[in-house]
Amino acid sequence: MAYAFSKGLHDIGNGHHVWLQPDGSWGYSNAGLILDGKDSLLVDTLFDERLTAEMLGAMKAATGIGGKEITTLVNTHANGDHTFGNRLIENAEIIASAASAREMGEQPPAMLAAMVKQAPQMGEIGAYFLHCFQDFDFGGVTLRPPTQTFSGGKDLKVGDKDVRLIEVGPAHTEGDVIVHVPKDRVVYTGDILFNEGTPIMWAGPTANWLKACDLILAMDVDVVVPGHGPITDKSGVRKMRGYLAYVDAEARKRFAAGMSAEDAVFDIALGEYQHWLDFERLAVTVDSIWRDHVHDHSRPNAARLFGLMAKLWNDRRPGRR
Repeated sequence: MAYAFSKGLHDIGNGHHVWLQPDGSWGYSNAGLILDGKDSLLVDTLFDERLTAEMLGAMKAATGIGGKEITTLVNTHANGDHTFGNRLIENAEIIASAASAREMGEQPPAMLAAMVKQAPQMGEIGAYFLHCFQDFDFGGVTLRPPTQTFSGGKDLKVGDKDVRLIEVGPAHTEGDVIVHVPKDRVVYTGDILFNEGTPIMWAGPTANWLKACDLILAMDVDVVVPGHGPITDKSGVRKMRGYLAYVDAEARKRFAAGMSAEDAVFDIALGEYQHWLDFERLAVTVDSIWRDHVHDHSRPNAARLFGLMAKLWNDRRPGRR
């Protein structure tokens, strides 16, 4: 069954509701609500409290379950577009992987608010940063961290539904988790899947992300809810897996030839993937592949990588290769 990619709450049946935010670009993420009996589980919040409050209002109107009634919140990973609305889920147990919990404090809302304020004076990188983030109100966010963490996997119950949390990171981030509801043949992937958009690999290695894709492809599921983009089935996973495998192979060729990561970013032709949303994220993924090759396990330099994405964005916008 095809689901419209339109903003708002979508009832996908069997007690599952999905909040979609087109166009799925920077910060415009998806969330899910799982209901059974008196129990409820929210998969992720949104990039600011204004957007999260709008989502929770729609959920309350449609289901009678809003921020105060939600019993469990799962953050699939640390990024703010999946966590910055946590404070509004005031009575819930908040669950995340231990790796995600450690990572959440590294880019606090106040830092993003300050960077948006400074961006007009930052030239090319500032213009790109505003392109990505000017729509969001970080100044009004107070992050509520997880109250419970786990590593590897965790089993939950939502009413009579078995819910399996599976840690598949490090991949997109250090602690990525997917949420599988076997009985209903549904999986919520977080940012392990960007559907109809370019994935971004802050952590890696690529092999872990490909393994996570293969895990989803091996599941008995009909509905795949991505972290960004339209609801899909396994075909969406196959397409993004193809992108990751292609970029990894192209990057490895250039590493073996002695190129720098930055030169490789501008040398790789994206071919069939060139028109995917946010194509410039290639820069971060290639940088992660390089760091893996040289066994550099330090945290990525976000400021440098946003500068590199800004250069690529400006270079390829008129006529992408």
